[in-house]
Amino acid sequence: MSGAERRGGLPVGVLLWGALVGVTLLRLAIAATLPLTPDEAYYWIWSRNLQTGYLDHPPMVALWIRAGTAIAGQTAFGVRWLGPVSALAGSWLIARAAQILAPVQGGALRSAVLLNATLMVGLGAMTMTPDTPLLFFVAAAIWSVAQLLRRDDARWWLAVGACFGLACESKYTGFLAAAGCAVWWLGTRRLWKQGAWVVAGGIVGGLVVLPTLLWNAHHHWASFAKQGGRATDWHPARAAQFLGELLGGQIALATPLVFVLFLGGLWQAARYARSRETSRFLIVCAGLPMAVFVQHAFGDRVQPNWPAVTYPFLVLAAAASGQKVRAACVVGGVMTTVVYAQALFSPLPLTAHQDVIARQTRGWDLLARDIQALRSRDSGSFVVADDYAVTSALAFHGAGLPMAGIEPRWGLLSLPMQAGAGGIFVVRAGGRVTVPVGWKLGQLKGHSCRMPGLCYDLYPLTPEAGVTTIWRIPTRA
Repeated sequence: MSGAERRGGLPVGVLLWGALVGVTLLRLAIAATLPLTPDEAYYWIWSRNLQTGYLDHPPMVALWIRAGTAIAGQTAFGVRWLGPVSALAGSWLIARAAQILAPVQGGALRSAVLLNATLMVGLGAMTMTPDTPLLFFVAAAIWSVAQLLRRDDARWWLAVGACFGLACESKYTGFLAAAGCAVWWLGTRRLWKQGAWVVAGGIVGGLVVLPTLLWNAHHHWASFAKQGGRATDWHPARAAQFLGELLGGQIALATPLVFVLFLGGLWQAARYARSRETSRFLIVCAGLPMAVFVQHAFGDRVQPNWPAVTYPFLVLAAAASGQKVRAACVVGGVMTTVVYAQALFSPLPLTAHQDVIARQTRGWDLLARDIQALRSRDSGSFVVADDYAVTSALAFHGAGLPMAGIEPRWGLLSLPMQAGAGGIFVVRAGGRVTVPVGWKLGQLKGHSCRMPGLCYDLYPLTPEAGVTTIWRIPTRA
């Protein structure tokens, strides 16, 4: 696959980039059509209360959503449109970096197309999660390293540090890629003479992440404790299960043939790691995070999206190996198209348990309508759920429902507080009902199903003290 080849009178490169632009337009259309997932709605709430840190992640996703909604409004499209655009821009950065890091015929096109052939990017690019800015800034960091090597100009370390800092401000797994780059520099004697600029780049990156560090310091290191605390888990008896899930998840999200290409690329990068600094860069920056995820699997489950930080390095390694990618790209494209079609039209009669996208996106307006009907009959000053995801989804999709938070996590958002005398408690039907401390639960008042098999019980909830304070969650009227 070379940009110099021609199909129908046009260079293949022009055709493929045209196809990627077309895919981007399709992703934008899906982003506008598909309802927000609960996690996206949660990050949207963050964007309405900008801070330098949050319990679950650094603030970049909130900043991107704030920028997107400032331009396109408080809609699903406003929340998401930077995702498809950044995926296209990141693909261009990876292709440019491949000219140095994968210097084989067609390496630039291979890397860009392979990246977009994965479900990780195919799904991630039409939604807005912390992985969205993470992948873009990792791509920018890789491009900066490529410029450093091409120009032999140590000042590029400042850009490298800034980009890795922004990646870390997107998701904490960005620190793993940055650490891999540092290890690569330590193992590349030729670059030791650039040590002063490396330190300067590290300082730039440190300044970028300083606001999040300060937020954690002022909040008892809550975010670091939540994310970093997982590293101490140790359950080797379940390691086979967790490792199998990690492997299966990556085969699915990379798509099977692309996963095979990733393995081939890593093998070749490892073979040439001693003699080629570019191969060494790719194997170290991909290998260090993977080693951490494998270690983590000996204690707990690794979520399938965590290794996303390695994908830009893996596609470059696969492209540099010179392997044929056409079949892998076709299979990946077909799989992604099937997922898109199922998300939009549900041609396959899957249950809520089987259809993850439907389970996440459908029926929130129906649930909100039933809750509003109960409020109009039995009053209630607020609505609260026993799960942050349900609370967030209703805040975005609930057409002005007065949502409130009583979980401690909401207190870390600096939300306004209000008096609460009584409200409606939303609980997943069939599950265990855990009454919040300091509150009393009344008799079941209603029942609502937003999908077959996804039902909720509605209870009156009153504070034991008569009146108490709750966090008022921003909603979309």
